[in-house]
Amino acid sequence: MPKVGMQPIRRRQLIEATLATIDEFGLADATISRIAKRAGVSTGIISHYFNGRDGLLEATMRHILTDLGTAVSERRTLLGDAPPRAHLHAIIDGNFDRSQTSRSVMKTWLAFWASSMHHRPLQTLQRVNDRRLYSNLCAQFHRVMPKHQARDAARGLAALIDGLWLRGALAPEGLNVERARRLAYDYVREQLARVETPEERSAQAAPRQRSGAQSH
Repeated sequence: MPKVGMQPIRRRQLIEATLATIDEFGLADATISRIAKRAGVSTGIISHYFNGRDGLLEATMRHILTDLGTAVSERRTLLGDAPPRAHLHAIIDGNFDRSQTSRSVMKTWLAFWASSMHHRPLQTLQRVNDRRLYSNLCAQFHRVMPKHQARDAARGLAALIDGLWLRGALAPEGLNVERARRLAYDYVREQLARVETPEERSAQAAPRQRSGAQSH
């Protein structure tokens, strides 16, 4: 009889083994036997908990997406009814959170994107994630601009976040998180500048000026 509480522990153990195996061998060669060996379990355990390799891969991506959602929501919860700029920055920060930028997770994301074109459950996860990002961004932009303009701004920022992440994942030196965040922040600033009053722009510039003065 399995120990109480063992299932969540075992599932997480197998997901972590999957991430490490994809990191070392790639998705195509991340076989059940290799994953099971790394986790120190029999291959039958994978079938028991995940109904095979595809189920394990789907669970691994759900785990990464849950971490992503948590990284964003925890930052935004602290902001309450803060202005859109703060919430947009929090969404950006969550997407470049450490949980999304480790080498094993980035390799798994790349494999996931490629596989989602041919595997319907992964495709569904990808679409849900895309819609969530776009919806969150659009809602914040729409607080200060017309809906059609907010949609365009949200699409642009979503594409920028994905593009910066992808280029970093493929770069030999890896992703420069601070640079990626700065470029995404600049996009937000440019979009909001179109609808902010001169007084609001001055208020936003003042903290940056004080910060710059303190850094010298």
